[in-house]
Amino acid sequence: MFQPQCLPILIGSLPLRNHVEALQFILSATPEIVLWPQLPKNKKEGMVRQFLSGFPGLVDKGDKSWIETDSPLFESEMAAFYEEYMRVEDDPAFLQISRFGLTTDTATGFFTLCNHLKQENMSPLTLKGQITGPVTSGIGIKDHNGRSIFYDDNLRDILVKLLSLKAKWQLAELKKFTSTIPPIIFIDEPGLVSFGSSGFSGVSEQLASETVAEVINAIKDAGGLPGVHICANGDWGPALSSSTDIISFDAYFYFDNFILYREQLINFLNRGGILAWGIVPTGDPIVVEKESVDSLFNKWKTQLNTLTTFGFSKKQLMQQTLIAPSCGTGSLPIERAKKVLSMTHDLSQLVRNYLSCL
Repeated sequence: MFQPQCLPILIGSLPLRNHVEALQFILSATPEIVLWPQLPKNKKEGMVRQFLSGFPGLVDKGDKSWIETDSPLFESEMAAFYEEYMRVEDDPAFLQISRFGLTTDTATGFFTLCNHLKQENMSPLTLKGQITGPVTSGIGIKDHNGRSIFYDDNLRDILVKLLSLKAKWQLAELKKFTSTIPPIIFIDEPGLVSFGSSGFSGVSEQLASETVAEVINAIKDAGGLPGVHICANGDWGPALSSSTDIISFDAYFYFDNFILYREQLINFLNRGGILAWGIVPTGDPIVVEKESVDSLFNKWKTQLNTLTTFGFSKKQLMQQTLIAPSCGTGSLPIERAKKVLSMTHDLSQLVRNYLSCL
């Protein structure tokens, strides 16, 4: 099992339009675990739309996207989708030329990263990809009647299979540049703790858990390390009880709620689960401005001491820790985003120095 020992890791989004520039920021902050940049200022790189290419009936018009299920072509498009899915199941090599690959119009950052790795002959410790989770995507994208597709059994099944294979496609490409540590794929899924809330009404715990589990299992089957990134607050039971290897959470604002799930958290850590400790704030530019590496280090140490009361040593916890921002920085002013990346890098170094003294 991968023991990150407090290395830094990032969430993908940045408030830029240029992917080469964004990648340089990422490389300076997290040279050991490099990820591809997501730039939501570009129209098709928003959290929901970015991973929908290949979905039957998908319509893009202006800044809006939806699934046109009453089109006379929809049934044939759906049949073609499942035919392609079954072909990938029978012949995994077909995945790389199928509809399930990322595309340059929605994921330029992925290809920017791969081109850079080829040109520079780089060998980072490992690489990180990401997809948006099926609950969040399924609630966010609607059909032509304005109804979220997550509530339609057939459309939800298509979505889960699409996202699972997009994760597998990324893994196959990223493995070309890694050797020892498998690539990491984060499932960005605030919906996994938000079921039952107003924005996710009608989504049961069981349904949310089952849909995310299918994507987690696809990543594991493809030899990757799945992570679930949740920057929201809510019921952490399903995430902690899932089979994911990494849980990324907002420790800056929600640590006290997170540790209420004591039994599930203990079980997660006992099986070797990794905490991507989102101690560097991102949600509020004013909060980002007021914090420093030293203040965050003191806050993190207090949280670490709290977790030792669950029966774990500091050293064990730190071996199973990644230092992370609480979420992406896509909505921040550029200078605040730079500060988040810088603090993540410097805090990780400070924490690793602390670990070496234990």
